[in-house]
Amino acid sequence: MPEFVHLHVHSEFSLLDGANRIKDLPVRAKELGMKAMAITDHGVMYGVIDFYKACKNEGIKPIIGCEVYVAPRSRLDKEGAEDKEYSHLILLAKNNQGYKNLSKLVSIGFVEGYYYKPRIDLEVLEKYHEGLIALSACLAGSVNKAILEGNMEKAEDIAKWFKGVFKDDYYLELQNNGIREQALVNQKLIEIGRKLDIPLVATNDAHYLKKSDAYNHEVLLCIQTGKRMSDTDRMRFETDELYIKSPEEMADYFSNIPEVIENTVKIADKCNVDFEFGHTILPNYDVPKEYKTHNEYLRKLCTYGIKNRYGENPSKEILDRMEYEISVIEKMGYVDYFLIVWDFIHFAKSKGIPVGPGRGSGAGSIVAYAIEITDIDPIKYNLLFERFLNPERISMPDFDVDFCYERRQEVIDYVSNKYGHDHVSQIITFGTMAAKMVIRDVGRVLDYPYQDTDRLAKMIPNEPHITISKAMTLNRELKELYETDEVIRNILNISMALEGMPRQASTHACGIVITKEPVDTYVPLYVRDGNISTQYIMTTLEELGLLKMDFLGLRTLTVISDAINLVKESTGKDVVFDSQMNDPKVYKLWAEGKTMGIFQFESAGMTKFMKELKPDCLEDLIAGVSLYRPRPNGSNSKIYTK
Repeated sequence: MPEFVHLHVHSEFSLLDGANRIKDLPVRAKELGMKAMAITDHGVMYGVIDFYKACKNEGIKPIIGCEVYVAPRSRLDKEGAEDKEYSHLILLAKNNQGYKNLSKLVSIGFVEGYYYKPRIDLEVLEKYHEGLIALSACLAGSVNKAILEGNMEKAEDIAKWFKGVFKDDYYLELQNNGIREQALVNQKLIEIGRKLDIPLVATNDAHYLKKSDAYNHEVLLCIQTGKRMSDTDRMRFETDELYIKSPEEMADYFSNIPEVIENTVKIADKCNVDFEFGHTILPNYDVPKEYKTHNEYLRKLCTYGIKNRYGENPSKEILDRMEYEISVIEKMGYVDYFLIVWDFIHFAKSKGIPVGPGRGSGAGSIVAYAIEITDIDPIKYNLLFERFLNPERISMPDFDVDFCYERRQEVIDYVSNKYGHDHVSQIITFGTMAAKMVIRDVGRVLDYPYQDTDRLAKMIPNEPHITISKAMTLNRELKELYETDEVIRNILNISMALEGMPRQASTHACGIVITKEPVDTYVPLYVRDGNISTQYIMTTLEELGLLKMDFLGLRTLTVISDAINLVKESTGKDVVFDSQMNDPKVYKLWAEGKTMGIFQFESAGMTKFMKELKPDCLEDLIAGVSLYRPRPNGSNSKIYTK
């Protein structure tokens, strides 16, 4: 069997264009006897880490790449139709330096060159070409476009430029895709390659997994463009050949020029990018000059804070707990993490920006309480530090911090100014084609009557993480329609094929990443509505060891702050909080069911329960919400009724 490697592959992260699910690609490569595979999504690198891990799990060598858009002039030129005529180019990372340069180029495409598409230009391509392999791409590549224009001199000049920059790492890309113009281009590319001594390589521009998936891919394109399958002017590829072909299929088509198959393996051998997971890359925190180490500074803050919280002579229990926590924090290398969080919370409080008292396992740290990251006494409430930080379970600590909704941005701006605007970024998130949505999309594309499509979508139960397949096990009528109605079966089959694929990118509501070096040193960047974010989601950033923080804007804090200010304005008096939290008038509100708008306490069932419980202390509320809140399987605990 001939050896062959797919070097031009679009995953589901070529949004609404690629129909290859990342998890399926290495499985298919393995089934077809291939040892490596590339990912080359349009202008983005959203899926490369997931692809890398999926390939490693299947024993397939992952090749990290991107099909970038190249501006006709400068990336900074953005005028009319001329600058919309971008060209395609495949870039593959040979090594980790190549990955960094690819991330940089893709970031530049969004941050500097965006004009309908994220575009780079020859200037930055020449500057950041180290560690990269370039392929001339599909019919939209610059060499191929010149050939189709009948301008062979221009085609050769373009090829000469790329060879001059990339040397032996520039390849002219032949494709087997069933498109008439491609056959002409292939012939001319062979001529150019032999004339200029540029190697040739075979690819297939795979947008879907199998030939039988071509129709589903057409539906996906219609969803992207807002068209119907019946529209004569809809975007279409005019071929069903853009799938993951077997080595035999590729070798058979290019049997007259076998080196183009062999070169795919040679390129794969050149590409060796490795990612490290499980380590931590914290940004530099500058401590005052009078402190020799960061550890010394944290200890000083803690010592002062403990006395501030517990008095001048804290008990041995408190001091021992502080020493234990500091030793664990130092051992695990998270001193800077605590200092970074302390610093921006200290800033917020110093500016009168309301900050939450602390949520989650971080409230179990006496160090966090001492330096006022949290305001909950872990000794009083017997909270465990090990739930937050544990040497036996290596994972990044994670403080979820709530800020006043209206002033949250001030804290983000402070962090950006302190660490550098290119060291701080928001984080991307993806909306997916959920069960009801994809049924409506597919129904529209197939001209199924709106009212019937709407009825079909409404047969999907309103449950978290529901799928069409699961819905058919829960709704007998839906299952019967699927089995008896051919039209509905077709709609649901296509919907299930597309269900769960990413539909659009957006910005995470509260996630921020802070990095030691500029963010695009580690990950590519994305721009939406002028806001820069990473191209990797929050969990991926954590896997890569980057510092992710949740800066949650909480409206409740804003309401409380406004109420305090209104009291001051109307009465001239300051609101004084009961530090012991034992004001009976407060607990009377729960006993009377007046908890609308209070998180965890506003549902009808919870309100009824609290009226029966009649809490008169904070511990009653803690016990009540713990007993009532949903179990992992989603059903409510009924312990309180027994």
